[in-house]
Amino acid sequence: MSNVVALRQLELPPAIQPQTETPVRSEFAGIAMPFVTGYRRTVAPEWLTMSLQRGIPMLVGVLLFIGLWALLSQHTPNLPGPQKTWNSARELFAHPFYRNGPNDQGIGWNILNSLQRVGLGFGMAALIGIPLGFALGRFRILSDMAAPVIGILRPVSPLAWLPIGLLVFKAANPAAIWVIFISSIWPMVLNTATGVQRIPKDYLNVARVLNLSEWKVFTKILFPAVLPHVLTGVRLSIGVAWLVIVAAEMLTGGVGIGFWVWDEWNNLNVEHIIIAIFVVGIIGLALEQALLLLASRFRQE
Repeated sequence: MSNVVALRQLELPPAIQPQTETPVRSEFAGIAMPFVTGYRRTVAPEWLTMSLQRGIPMLVGVLLFIGLWALLSQHTPNLPGPQKTWNSARELFAHPFYRNGPNDQGIGWNILNSLQRVGLGFGMAALIGIPLGFALGRFRILSDMAAPVIGILRPVSPLAWLPIGLLVFKAANPAAIWVIFISSIWPMVLNTATGVQRIPKDYLNVARVLNLSEWKVFTKILFPAVLPHVLTGVRLSIGVAWLVIVAAEMLTGGVGIGFWVWDEWNNLNVEHIIIAIFVVGIIGLALEQALLLLASRFRQE
C-alpha cells in the first residue's frame, strides 16, 4: 500500500505529462492552419488580401501586354518597342507646357485644350439632356413625340455632325464642341427617361392623392429614385465625349490631343502616337473612375 502512495506522489517530467486538448474558439474555425500549442497565426488585414487578389492578376496582365508588345516590335521594324517609347515619353513629359508657336505646343497644352472642349460640350449636353430625359419619362405624349426623332438621330456617326457644325458656327473650335454635345447627349436622355418610367406607379398615385405640386414630385420622388440611372447616363456620356474629341480634333485642327496625334503621324513620329494612345486611355479611365466614385458617394447618402 505504501508503494502505491509513493507512486501517486511522483511527479512526471513536463515532457511526458499528459496534455489536455485546448478547445478552439468558434471565431478561429475558418483558419486553415490547425491549432498548435504555442503557435499564434497573424491574419492579414482584409484590405491587404483584397488588394493582393486584384493587384497580382492586373500586374501579370500588364507584364504580358508589355511582353507581347516587345515581341511584336522585334518583328515589325517600324513599330517602336516599350523601352524606346518609354525613353521618348520621358523626354516628352520633361517639358509638357512649352510654346513654339500657335501649332507647336507641349502635350500638356494639347491635353488641357481637349479637356476644355470636352467639358463644354459635355456640360451643355448634361444641362439639356438630363431635364429632357425627366420630361420624356414623366409625360407619355412627349416620349411618343420624341421617340422617332431620337431613334433616327442617335445611331448617326459623331463625325457626320462635324460638317453641320462647321456650316453653322463657321469655326473649327465650336464645331468640335458641337460634335461632343450631340454625341454625348443621348445616353443621358435615354437613361434618365428609363429611370423615370421605372418608378412604381404607386408613388405617383400617392403624390396625386396628396395634391403635391410638380416641383414636389420631382424633388421628393423622381430625383432620388432616378439618380442612379442619371449617373449611369453621365458615365456613359463622358466616355463617348472623350472618345469623340480625338477624332473631331484630327479633322478640325488647332491645339488638342487629336490634332497632336495627326501632326505626329505626318512627322512619322510613331513613338509619340503610341504615347498619345496611352494618354487618351489613362485620362478616359480616370474620368470614368471619378464618376464611379461620385456615383458610389450618392448611393451611400
